[in-house]
Parts: sequence; structure tokens; C-alpha cells
Amino acid sequence: MTLRIATDDDLAAIMDLERTSFPTDAWSEAMMREELVSPHGRYLVDLEAGRLVGYGGVRAVAGAADADIQTIAIAEAARGRGRGRALLRALLQTARERGAREVFLEVRADNPAASALYVSEGFTEIARRPRYYQPDDVDAIVMRLDLVAWTAARADGAAPASEPGVCT
Repeated sequence: MTLRIATDDDLAAIMDLERTSFPTDAWSEAMMREELVSPHGRYLVDLEAGRLVGYGGVRAVAGAADADIQTIAIAEAARGRGRGRALLRALLQTARERGAREVFLEVRADNPAASALYVSEGFTEIARRPRYYQPDDVDAIVMRLDLVAWTAARADGAAPASEPGVCT
């Protein structure tokens, strides 16, 4: 597993995975391009044998108290091996380095694997947005993480209870 900062050269591969992972509500290429170049975001790609198998992004304005996980996607064949967790942790670290104290995200209510990952890292549900994901009429679960506590727990060597397949 190799994580690195995404570049414009990764856009085509990111968009292929975006459309495969989110067929009914994929971001447009223009939106993703803007995310990749935004000074307030950081997007990472996960490569295996030179091929993009995952990506994720965080919006974390330097000095702001909060940040948002924008997206995480892992190719179906690469799931279940800790790649999503590794991406999430790297994005959380970026947010902390930029000064964030808490991180928010939305996850589809029909995605229990992603929800379980977020809960295992310490995110808690704080709200629901009914019918947020269109055209599927799927609720968004809004989650929050106390990033200061998460960072302290990691520094103390504490690890979440379930950590199968973490890539290091």
C-alpha cells in the first residue's frame, strides 16, 4: 500500500473509481478537479502496483477548529484489508496538523461497512439528513469526531477495539 497526495494526473483514475463506487451520485469531474487543487483540501490516493485502488479527501482550512471528510472510496477488490482505515487516519492527521479540533462527515445510511469504520475510530452520530442522497432517497448520517481526543489516544498507544487488516 502506498499513500500519496493526489495530483491532477490522478484525476481520470479517481473519476473511474468515483463513478464505480457512487454510480447514482458521483461527483462531476469539474467538482473533483476543484477539490484536488483547493488550498483548503488534501486528497490522497492509495496505489497498489502502480494502480489507483482508493482515494480520500479532507477539507481542513488552516487554523479552523473543524474539518470535513469529503469522501473515501476503495475499489471493491481492495476492500477489507485496512485501506479505508489507513486513508481515514491519514486524512485525520492532516486535519489535526492544520489545527482542527473536530471532524465531521456524512455517510449513507445504507453503507454499514463505512459507518462501522467511522464508529471504530471514534466518530459518533449527531444528526440525520433525510433523503440527502439523491436520486436514491437515502438518509445521510452526520458524524463527529473529537480529533483532540483521537490524537491523544493514538499518542498514548491506545488503538480502537477493532482494527483488522490495518496497513502500515
